[in-house]
Amino acid sequence: MMQISDSYNQKNSLFNAMNRFIGAVNNMDQTVMVPNLLRDVPLDDSEELKVPEASTTHSTNGSVYFQQDGDMYTSYILLKSIRNDIEWGVLQGDERPGEKVEVKEVKQAEAEDDLEKQFHFHLNGLHGVLSKLTLKANTLTNRYKEEIGCRN
Repeated sequence: MMQISDSYNQKNSLFNAMNRFIGAVNNMDQTVMVPNLLRDVPLDDSEELKVPEASTTHSTNGSVYFQQDGDMYTSYILLKSIRNDIEWGVLQGDERPGEKVEVKEVKQAEAEDDLEKQFHFHLNGLHGVLSKLTLKANTLTNRYKEEIGCRN
């Protein structure tokens, strides 16, 4: 039987991915003293800031979701919102308009009622998204430091 302390040694565990993301957003939040300075600062065109899976912004129950053409302020609000959703949970029945996932593999897994396959598919997807969001938070923090001139 696996002990709880063993899970801390797993570099690729979901728990550690969530902790890395939350830590990166907390660092970003402590570094960005004046979030309004991020308004109208365009996102860097580099790969590390792009999240191609989403293309619109939605706001339901205080949650804001990624808008690819947004500015750094929009990304800052998005990252904090996702951190809050992870820490406090999402309301049941929180339907987000425009979020229609049409992935053939997911539909097949659901049709087969194979819960293990569904779990692994979503776990892999969640881990990948958390890694991208962690990178996004770290990049935003570094860009903010560059903008205000306190790059270490």
